[in-house]
Amino acid sequence: MIIERYLIREVATPLAAVLGILTTLFAGYSTAGLLSDAVNGLLPTGAIAELVGLKLLIALEVLIPISLYVSVVMAFGKLYGDSEFTAMYALNVSPGMVLRAVFMLSAGLAGVVLLLSLHARPWAYEKSHEITRRAQLSMNVDAMESGTFYLNKHGGRVIFFPRREGIRGPAKDVFIQIQHPDTTDIILAQSARALPPRQDGGSNVRLDNAHVYFLGKSDTTQDRMMDVGSITLDPANHNIAPEEYSATGVPTARLARSSNPADIAEFQWRLSTPLSTLLLGMLGMPLSRVQPRQGGRYAKFGTAILVYSGYYMLCTSARTWVQHGTVSAIPGIWWAPALLGLFLIAALYWPQWNVAFHVRTLLRRLAGDLRVPPEQTARHDPA
Repeated sequence: MIIERYLIREVATPLAAVLGILTTLFAGYSTAGLLSDAVNGLLPTGAIAELVGLKLLIALEVLIPISLYVSVVMAFGKLYGDSEFTAMYALNVSPGMVLRAVFMLSAGLAGVVLLLSLHARPWAYEKSHEITRRAQLSMNVDAMESGTFYLNKHGGRVIFFPRREGIRGPAKDVFIQIQHPDTTDIILAQSARALPPRQDGGSNVRLDNAHVYFLGKSDTTQDRMMDVGSITLDPANHNIAPEEYSATGVPTARLARSSNPADIAEFQWRLSTPLSTLLLGMLGMPLSRVQPRQGGRYAKFGTAILVYSGYYMLCTSARTWVQHGTVSAIPGIWWAPALLGLFLIAALYWPQWNVAFHVRTLLRRLAGDLRVPPEQTARHDPA
């Protein structure tokens, strides 16, 4: 138990550091993308932190396995390089005991990933979809810049103005197009100014000296036009297209009963992430083997990264094939973890197989050397 706790602690230390670094990088990348939408007025500023947190919660099911995998390779590479494993094996510490310590840590983290995949992942996706949809119904008018076309997700609202007096000043020569089921509204205004924000987070706009055109989309609808000296308008388009179906936000229990290929792919992905965590954690042990004082502590680090990259590409490709119906539910995406399991077995037992092969070869050579040649036997025959 002392050895197992020592090995777990040696892995847990870099695990915390690697997971913290990856989490920070991912949060920074997500924030940069969301800030651009906030600056352009397409996303409320207060929703940035919430969306970043939701994206990070979703990404943990991928960040935890790769952090565990890298940490095992780093920690065990250091132990191999410092001859600590040589000393352990000399003290009757078997490789099975070392593998059991890795299995305990990997199984614990696999349980965490399972909870994240089955419960936190669909909740976070549903919440992020709700925030995104709410952002389509409101916009930060003061953040808009001149010379830029502002479109919502489905193109139902277009806003453009070529110039503006100051950062929050009135916009000049404003063009607004709003799509409705039966008509297209086009508004041309000499100036526009944002009014104080409403309680729901939106903001009305007062348009001065405006020309409003109501253009029908069918032959039965009559076109109309009117001139107004001043009009108050909500620039948000409330007649947006219905939200598209996404399996990522569906509860796991409903996915398990579905026969839709997209639902099957999402359901199998949620179950495969904890299995991948367990296999990757154990795979880090054989991939970290280095000879003492040969090649450095992290000699196998590049190989380990290539192995993970290949496995992740296989998993994402398998998920896409199932999602589009190219591959059926059986084998689904399970062939990718199965290949990783076979690779793990080969990596764990290859040294023993290699040693046994060399031993058998050496014994055959010794047997050949000890065999007496036939001509030598005939020379000493008394007959």
